Amino acid sequence: MNRTATPPTASRTRTWNARLSQPPAPGRPRTTGRWRRLRRTAAHHGPVLLMYGTLKLIGFGAFMYLLHSTGDYRKKNPRFGGGAHAWDVLATWDGWWYQQIAEHGYHPELVPVPGATGLITLEGNSAAFFPLYPALMRLVSELTGLGPYGAGLLVSILASFAAALGIYAVAERFGGRRAGLAAAGLWAVWPGSGVEWAVYSDSLYVALAVWACHAVMSRRWLTAGLLTCAAGLNRPTAVALIAAVVVAALLALHRRQDGVRRPIAAMTLAPLGLLAYLGWVGHRMGDYTGYFRLQSGAWAHEWDFGRQTFDVLTSVPVGRSDYLFPWPFADMIGVGVVLLALVLLPLLFRIRPPAVLTVHTVLTLVLVLGSQQIFGNVSRYLLPLFPLFIPPALALRRLGPAHLFTLLGTAALASGSYAGYALFELGVP
Repeated sequence: MNRTATPPTASRTRTWNARLSQPPAPGRPRTTGRWRRLRRTAAHHGPVLLMYGTLKLIGFGAFMYLLHSTGDYRKKNPRFGGGAHAWDVLATWDGWWYQQIAEHGYHPELVPVPGATGLITLEGNSAAFFPLYPALMRLVSELTGLGPYGAGLLVSILASFAAALGIYAVAERFGGRRAGLAAAGLWAVWPGSGVEWAVYSDSLYVALAVWACHAVMSRRWLTAGLLTCAAGLNRPTAVALIAAVVVAALLALHRRQDGVRRPIAAMTLAPLGLLAYLGWVGHRMGDYTGYFRLQSGAWAHEWDFGRQTFDVLTSVPVGRSDYLFPWPFADMIGVGVVLLALVLLPLLFRIRPPAVLTVHTVLTLVLVLGSQQIFGNVSRYLLPLFPLFIPPALALRRLGPAHLFTLLGTAALASGSYAGYALFELGVP
């Protein structure tokens, strides 16, 4: 009798199918593709989060030590850099306003200061502060039971880690994994980084901006548009990010890379958040230029074509302090940051970054340096210039992990002073 032999491959296939059809043994759940992807993601991003978090803890610890050792915060108003504990300083100045908005909402109005004739002619109010960050504070507070201080700090810390991952992802495209790690480390120790773990909206804005730029570079236009729209609800300097996304979308249309609908969708979505908030504030004030009038009349922040910046840059190096809003130590750091940015900018151009990074960097620099403001804040206003981290990160990638962490760890220890204490206690953040 002839019997047809079963091919070995078919036999093995049936055996495997039979095994797969059986339920997993008790206590030994089957490893799924989802868990494997999760492990790969953790292995890839874990070192980034570990490096950033460790560097921030070093800097934060140094900052808290300096605050505690001097004790000056105990003599100050809780709104203006004071409090019962060193960590209370993290929720003063702008942080006080964000807590008020999270708890009580907005009160947009233009109220003249009786008899005022100088720079400050209007009373400050909450409308000067954009709504996304305090809205997230309110949401987190309701979900967790934390007060506005704890909720704001939690939002900022989580956003700072998200920003670190985004900076890593962008820099990795230019110089590989080591460059990405170095760039994420630089975000932890950069001048102005003291506000990353404070009740301030800076970390959230940088996280939105860097991932919006990454989405453009990955040609995910709808994501880029939505993130930019959200950024416009967080800070007014989002106009630089909006312009960057629009320019990149126009270039994509010109090159016919991604069709028509997706780049146009990104261009349409990008400015909606900023325009919506400015329009709402203007409507409530009865003056659609109300936001800008409030910034100028209540905080003396306005576009002056760089006159104040030039005044500071020519005064601080020669020891003069007869310019507007002098805070000598914080201003000296601000001058150093501006000079550093101007040195790194041509180095960034040399690596020919995508248009979205170039436009975002240049316009952010122009907006900050072209405005009249408290110059000591420049170090934090320039935190969104994350593309400038790429050139030094490309140089630092040549170091081994131990040498890189030693260098950045030393900078983190020092950042407690130049990025934290100088900003909150020796200036007005």
